[in-house]
Amino acid sequence: MRFSELHCREVINLCDGARMGEVCDLIFDPACGQISAIVVPSASGLFGMFSREGCIIPWSCIETLGEDYILVRYRPK
Repeated sequence: MRFSELHCREVINLCDGARMGEVCDLIFDPACGQISAIVVPSASGLFGMFSREGCIIPWSCIETLGEDYILVRYRPK
């Protein structure tokens, strides 16, 4: 799978049905080179565009990778 296939997909949390935003970045495990998490920008800043903060969702929380969306079960700590 390529980053371009995940980038800008809408992320929906199955725990509360909330739309979390769109994937803006990936985090890789340097030891094995696999994706360990996806990053969704936070809602702070101007439309969330200028914020350096983001919600880091572990890859293990992903339930479904649809064509236009990603369904996750994520409870922030």
